[in-house]
Amino acid sequence: MFEEFKKAMVREFEMTDIVIMAYYLGIEVKQQEDGIFISQEGYARNLLHKFEMANCNPVNTPMECGMKVSKHEDGEKVNTTVFKSLVGSLRYLTCTRPDILFGVGLIRRFMETPTTVHLKAAKRILRYVKGMLDFGLLYSSSKELKLAEYCASDWAGNLDDRKSTTGFVFFLGDAAFTWRSKKQPIVALSTCEEVMQVSE
Repeated sequence: MFEEFKKAMVREFEMTDIVIMAYYLGIEVKQQEDGIFISQEGYARNLLHKFEMANCNPVNTPMECGMKVSKHEDGEKVNTTVFKSLVGSLRYLTCTRPDILFGVGLIRRFMETPTTVHLKAAKRILRYVKGMLDFGLLYSSSKELKLAEYCASDWAGNLDDRKSTTGFVFFLGDAAFTWRSKKQPIVALSTCEEVMQVSE
């Protein structure tokens, strides 16, 4: 059935049978004995070169612990086009890097009028990526297909509107298959109300 499908596709479209996928839109796919490992190591290296961070000192976390950033930060304004390009590039990196999702979502809020404070936060994510270039996702066969979810939020963490940011990740067995970090649409008046918003 699979071979017939491939033949039908070749008749209809101009395409090449690459047999086992190794690379797709900047995502590297490594077929290993213990599973399939996907990463964006090459894309991340190019990103570091593009934004002149290839020789930066790596850090162990994508953000400083407890960091709060506001639209009204002191600091000089920076080139909006460069900042938007950096944020967009980092957003694409979250395809295989849920570990940077919260930080990228945070700096994304300041694309209209970024300052040096916001650029510094974005560059810290690049410094983290530099130290963790080989990170990615491993999809391995698991005997126990248990569904697990983890979520957290920073209650009233946004300094500008007091809205919370919620993040979650779902695992099936040992493999993460979906994740998200999003600012909530309304202000939660309690942590209980916040939990209700997460479940919706």
